[in-house]
Amino acid sequence: MDAMVKPLLRLTGISKTFPGVRALEKIDFDLRAGEIHALMGENGAGKSTFVKILSGVYLPDEGEIALDGQTIAVTDPARARECGISPVHQELQLEPYLSVAENIFLGRQPVGRLGLVDYGAMNRQAERLLQDLGAEIGPKRLVGSISTAQRQIVAIVRAISSLCRVIIFDEPTSSLTERETSRLFEAIRRLSAQGIGVIYISHRIEEIFRLCDRVTVLRDGKYVATKPVAETSMHDLIAMMIDRDLSELFRKEPARLGESVLEVRGVSAHRLLDDVSLTVRRGEIVGLAGLVGAGRTELARAIFGDLAIDQGTIAVDGKTIVKGHTPRTAIAAGIGLVPEDRKEQGLVTELSVRQNVGMALLRTLSRLSVVNVGAERRLAERYVARLAIKTPSIDQRTLYLSGGNQQRVVIAKWLALEPKVLIVDEPTRGIDVGATAEIHALLCDLAKQGMAILMISSDMAEILAMSDRILVMRQGHIEGELPRTEATQEKIMRLATGQSLEAA
Repeated sequence: MDAMVKPLLRLTGISKTFPGVRALEKIDFDLRAGEIHALMGENGAGKSTFVKILSGVYLPDEGEIALDGQTIAVTDPARARECGISPVHQELQLEPYLSVAENIFLGRQPVGRLGLVDYGAMNRQAERLLQDLGAEIGPKRLVGSISTAQRQIVAIVRAISSLCRVIIFDEPTSSLTERETSRLFEAIRRLSAQGIGVIYISHRIEEIFRLCDRVTVLRDGKYVATKPVAETSMHDLIAMMIDRDLSELFRKEPARLGESVLEVRGVSAHRLLDDVSLTVRRGEIVGLAGLVGAGRTELARAIFGDLAIDQGTIAVDGKTIVKGHTPRTAIAAGIGLVPEDRKEQGLVTELSVRQNVGMALLRTLSRLSVVNVGAERRLAERYVARLAIKTPSIDQRTLYLSGGNQQRVVIAKWLALEPKVLIVDEPTRGIDVGATAEIHALLCDLAKQGMAILMISSDMAEILAMSDRILVMRQGHIEGELPRTEATQEKIMRLATGQSLEAA
């Protein structure tokens, strides 16, 4: 694009401060009509604050926003929508008890002659929009009954369906398969061709080179640079983002494997799991791969006692957990679970780092139902230091921490219980390249200390680099196992799609 093209959107000198944190400092940014402009940076760089200011959730302390050369005041989300600015947030803001169509058209439902909602027209419009994106989701289904990946698609369709001039995608592919991602990219390119300006945020750096025209990098709340994607490299982009040496994005250091710690035998759950068996040894990281809907998260829930099983057994250190076990009995047996959605399932973001770290040990930390705050503080301080959690203090609300540091708090909560088995579901979802490397180093250290780790990930590079063994799930059962030395992306995908390995 010509550098002299008048921008559709321009932000000038945008600053924002929170208690103890300078989130943005005099940020300049411009977006051209029909452009796909990437916004990159580590967690804590200021990207989320930038999006919330542009979408009317936060007011900037200083600076101005201009659309078509005219200064606008984006005072709230409704005003942002009036201006044609539509965000698709990383944290999906959907109503689980409404249908897919109702979520897509929430607040702007088509009405009939009597002023009542025309559900027939709404469902037909929703079905057409979903089909345009290649999504096979019924418009009448309740959002609470569909998968995380499908909810992501519904949120995207809701944004696309409005008459927007600027659309912001914040980690839109974090729960999507490669096929769904390709369809999303096709939809984004169609939006670009219509003259809509697209701001695209992703921690998957390869996506930037597949999709975007320009990239702007933020670091520690400050502007670093804006470059045409065609004139930069992945190495240069990472260097701008992290400003420190990062010799390896993913690594797995050798660990001494011991005896079997976790044993799952013939576990089935109605329509979700089918005769699943696996073992994880002391010091071992076992990767669990598969497509969305393969049953990986359901297996983690079953092991942790959050999903009832119809048959089979689960044992830790040779001791079978009682049938019909609950999370409480799983924890007592030595199992910890870092869930896929850290904000919805792993944290209470309104509470402090101290309170979140001590949450799983409240009984131990309490006497006569009163929490020993001193003991809680000492526990939190120990794990904040051990996991290098970046926070102004242990009393900081976790809401204000970056995604990578929030993930460390979730892990700290479970490490405080000293588990024998740690299940991590999408451990680096939505966190940046630097924090990803640090989480990987932490998992490697835990394995070297003898912990048994079952790691679920949709990131093929992560699975290949971090796993001692890889189990591939398909339709609720284990389709195959690959040792680290023989695993390739092609072999994993063949197993995940039910194909023979002979041709691989």
